[in-house]
Amino acid sequence: MRKSVLFIAMSLDGYLARRDGGVDWLSGQDPADPGIDFYSEFIGSADTVVIGWNTYRQITEELSPGQWPYEALTCYVITHRQLPSSDAIQFVQQSPCDLVRRLKRQPGNSIWICGGANIIQPLIRENLIDEYDISIIPTLLGSGIRLFGESDRELRLHLLRERSSNGITELLYSAD
Repeated sequence: MRKSVLFIAMSLDGYLARRDGGVDWLSGQDPADPGIDFYSEFIGSADTVVIGWNTYRQITEELSPGQWPYEALTCYVITHRQLPSSDAIQFVQQSPCDLVRRLKRQPGNSIWICGGANIIQPLIRENLIDEYDISIIPTLLGSGIRLFGESDRELRLHLLRERSSNGITELLYSAD
C-alpha cells in the first residue's frame, strides 16, 4: 500500500499562511544562503499530489503563473467546481479522506499531501497521513491559517529524522 506524506512548511508559531493566504515569508534566515533543498530531495519519492482548490489557485495565479510546477506528478485538485480534467490534473469532487483511501490502494509511489488546511485537517483526524515532513520556518506570523486544527483525539508520532539548514528545521515523523 502506498504511503501518504504531508510535506509542508509552517511558521514557528504553527501557521501555513497569512490570513490572506500569503506565503511570501517561506524562506530561511539568510537570503544569500541556498541551504539544503528539502523539496528537491522529497519530490523524487512522490508521483501524486493532492491539493485543494485554494492551493491550486494560488499556485496557478500567484506562485507559478503560466507554468505548472508539478508536471511529473499526477495532481488531484479537490473542488466543488465542475472543471475538465487532463492527464496531469484531475479535478475531483471527493472528500479528502475518500480520495486518499482510494489512492493508497492503487500502485505507485508516495502521495504528497500538499494543502491547504481544509484538505490536511480531515486527513489528520482520520489518521490517513503516514508521514509528516514539516519544515519549520524561522518566522513568527502571529496569526493566519493554522496547520493543525482542533482535534478530539491525540495522535502520537515517531521522529525519524531532524535536520536544519539556513535556520529552517525539517522534522520527519511517522504516524504510530
